Amino acid sequence: MAGKPVRIGVDIGGTFTDVLLFDATTGAFHIDKVLTAPDDPSSAVGDGVASALEKADQSGASVDHVIHGTTLVTNALIERRGAPTALITTRGFRDAVEIGREHRYDLYDIFLEMPKPLVRRRWRLELDERIAADGTMLQRVDPSQVAELVRQIDDAGISAVGVALLHSYRNPENEREVGRLISELAPHLTVSLSSDVAPEIREYERVSTTLANVYVRPLVDRYLADLRDELQAQKIESDLLIMLSSGGTCTVDTARSYPVRLVESGPAAGALAAARFGSELNAPNLLSFDMGGTTAKACLIDGGEPTISTEFEVSRMYRFKKGSGLPVKVPVIEMIEIGAGGGSIAAIDNLGLLKVGPQSAGSEPGPVCYGRGGTRPTVTDADLILGYLDPGFFLGGDMQLDFEAANAAVREHVATPLEMTVPAAAWGIHQVVNENMANAARVHAVERGKDPRAYPVFAFGGAGPVHALGVAKILGSSEVIAPAGAGVLSTVGFLSAPLAFDFVRSFRGLVDELDWNELNRLYEEMETEAQRVLTRAGVPEAELHLTRLAELRYAGQGHEITVELSTGGFSDQSARDIASRFDAEYERLYQRSAPGNPIEAVNWRLLVSGPSPDLPLRQLGGCDEPGPAEAAIKGRREMYIPEWDGYHTAPVYDRYRLGPGLSFQGPAIIEERESTVVVNAPADVWVDSLRSLRISTS
Repeated sequence: MAGKPVRIGVDIGGTFTDVLLFDATTGAFHIDKVLTAPDDPSSAVGDGVASALEKADQSGASVDHVIHGTTLVTNALIERRGAPTALITTRGFRDAVEIGREHRYDLYDIFLEMPKPLVRRRWRLELDERIAADGTMLQRVDPSQVAELVRQIDDAGISAVGVALLHSYRNPENEREVGRLISELAPHLTVSLSSDVAPEIREYERVSTTLANVYVRPLVDRYLADLRDELQAQKIESDLLIMLSSGGTCTVDTARSYPVRLVESGPAAGALAAARFGSELNAPNLLSFDMGGTTAKACLIDGGEPTISTEFEVSRMYRFKKGSGLPVKVPVIEMIEIGAGGGSIAAIDNLGLLKVGPQSAGSEPGPVCYGRGGTRPTVTDADLILGYLDPGFFLGGDMQLDFEAANAAVREHVATPLEMTVPAAAWGIHQVVNENMANAARVHAVERGKDPRAYPVFAFGGAGPVHALGVAKILGSSEVIAPAGAGVLSTVGFLSAPLAFDFVRSFRGLVDELDWNELNRLYEEMETEAQRVLTRAGVPEAELHLTRLAELRYAGQGHEITVELSTGGFSDQSARDIASRFDAEYERLYQRSAPGNPIEAVNWRLLVSGPSPDLPLRQLGGCDEPGPAEAAIKGRREMYIPEWDGYHTAPVYDRYRLGPGLSFQGPAIIEERESTVVVNAPADVWVDSLRSLRISTS
């Protein structure tokens, strides 16, 4: 398969499925965007890939690999659409997954709801066995007892089993024996062991992660099989790679074993693409703002890299309240996500106030203006009324929008109840969703000790460039950057991501008192496993990049920070180096440190990755001729300009005729096939070397 010229990235969103094809022979990109099929998302992938191949005049036989990201895992956990699942755990600990941390995320809410475990108490089964906290074997597994539990599970029609025994992160022997016995007695059952999925200290998080993994495994298996069938129908027999939540990619086999690693698969690609653009534009600090049809995501890019967290929550009872969801211990790119997109529905709440989202019209039936049966007004309908979208040039003219239907829906459901004009109601919808997104981005930044005003807003997604200027003004950001191909930019993240995976081992102790031989053994074990996983995926051993990390804290603290370690073997001299790195990172995060205080190690991590693929971003569309900006004007349109309290005529620019170095003044509309950049205020606009539009907010 090596040497084939074509690489394809595919992103399935709630409304549209985006496809980006890169042809290494010509250096050209080819983009396609099709409506997502909610009941069979893989079919939209097949349609989009077929269309992109046709545009590129290529066949499936020319494809080297396809990289895909999906929200399937997150949606399945939120909607509880996974497999019937049982838990096998140590006797006396079956309720640990429901007791959780005994932490109330809202002290004063007497109606507080805690997230429900994925497994009912009846099917949380106990086993007589015991491993000590230091890994010593105290009681081995009784095979006859395991056989009885398997019989009960089988008789109940349960198809997935999570095995999470006490202290298995230190000694997985009993867990592996249970897994072996289940595979012999009932090979049709899907099994996940906590010592494979999340070999880390903290019982609640480890069990929750293991259950989430096995709960979605059968669903992910079927989905990936359907996806492969769709690609094979296009004569694509090459590798299918899957985006991980951490920003790396993995093979299908790895994704099938660890589907919980895909929980933020799609959104991670957008943040990765923003970081890639920022690095090439010498703008290493950005606020990545991705607004699609269903959701909006914000992520801080610092020093050219998105922040990686090892703690994440899914299915929160309250979106902004930490502790109200199910914890999963997997590496994820840190971001905030809210139900605000082009398909978000506008309505009047019980207090008579305008509310936008989180409910979405999705792709079926979609916004009213799509003409697919939608009746409730959405953000896209409002943007059409405001003149920000061209009803005849949506998706480059492939999809016609119904202005009159959108106008009638906004009048009936918003304007008339609030006794205002339709344009005022449409502007209210637009502004409310801008405020919602800006507030979420501000919370995300402030929680990390950052000032959102210091970050340019990097806008993408189908609706992101339409709303970015308004969001940036609310945040106080000085600049908006709208890249070429913004409507499908997440797929750029897929094509620029390296093959990668990370491994973890818990080994607690004061840094000054650690058993360095044991630590060396753990890293040798992780490195052997890492080399096996990535070399099997086709990465030569000589091209592997290994990064060592440790999760450390001052002794007595309850939470850790992640510190990068030096390479090479560990010895008594390592304690000083680790302490120095910890103090420096602690001071960077919190503006202070406490040198000389005992430091405790909790977890040790290894990140292994292959080389990042080459991707010539300058080829993403547009012309190279820096002719006058006036030559790129293709028409004029009435658009709503809030600073001037009404509609005014503004030039409409053809994005593909704007070369690097051009500049012009807003108000203006800049159109490309997959997205529209709206400058609905007086502003300076110029085109940089990657053909990104740079818009000043002051």
